[in-house]
Amino acid sequence: MNKLKIIVLLTIVSLATVAFAPFNGHKAVQNESFIKGERIDYRVHYGFINAAEAKVEVARSVVSVNNRPCYRVNVTGKTVGAFDMITRVRDQWRSYIDTSAILPHMFYRNIQENNYRKEETVVFNHNSNTAFDKDQQKSYKVPNNIHDIISGYFFLRTLDFSRIGVGEVVEVPTFFDGEVYKLRIRYGGKSEVKTKFGKIKVLKLVPFIPDNKLFKGENPMTLWVSDDDNKIPVKAEVELVIGSLDMDIKSYKGLKMEPNWM
Repeated sequence: MNKLKIIVLLTIVSLATVAFAPFNGHKAVQNESFIKGERIDYRVHYGFINAAEAKVEVARSVVSVNNRPCYRVNVTGKTVGAFDMITRVRDQWRSYIDTSAILPHMFYRNIQENNYRKEETVVFNHNSNTAFDKDQQKSYKVPNNIHDIISGYFFLRTLDFSRIGVGEVVEVPTFFDGEVYKLRIRYGGKSEVKTKFGKIKVLKLVPFIPDNKLFKGENPMTLWVSDDDNKIPVKAEVELVIGSLDMDIKSYKGLKMEPNWM
């Protein structure tokens, strides 16, 4: 996994959280934040240089997976400009998320990075707490209410942050690439940020990133999501050893409500 892909992926879709009750036919998570047809485009830049573009899109129609109605969510990312000449990335990620429980039933990714290719499909069974890799024909035992890296972000948008204390850390079981990861995210409170659409009140989220030679400090990434019912990411920053990468909202449509721009 190359460095640019890690940055783009972590910035846009690595935020996840854990459900509070076992999955069963009666579980329902109240969702007032997203609907079918939502689309948000982002720009990732290094200083004034455009580095990548990403899109998060909820399909207009519900599909059936594991005999359950699901949102089909696509996340795509690609390098642009000079960065595209250095390392060409064309990645696609997809999650099929239960419309009631907001848990994943299937996860798909198609990775194209220079000459590297990888395609993967994982099917989740929340009744038996297993994840089955269809390509490797291998089954994995996973914790209750396991998420993939996309479904967790959408579940996060359903949370009531007034019930989460500033500085509180949420630990997240997430299945990715054949392993269960315990992601940790700290809620940093409320603030305001500027965007191309105006100022907006936001919630500050700080994921914990493992030490490496690319990022700077223990908490190199900060994400700001709108402090409204949408709870969409509007800005992110990743501190690198040299400089920083920033993600800004570029365009949006199909949101359940208009963001509270000021």
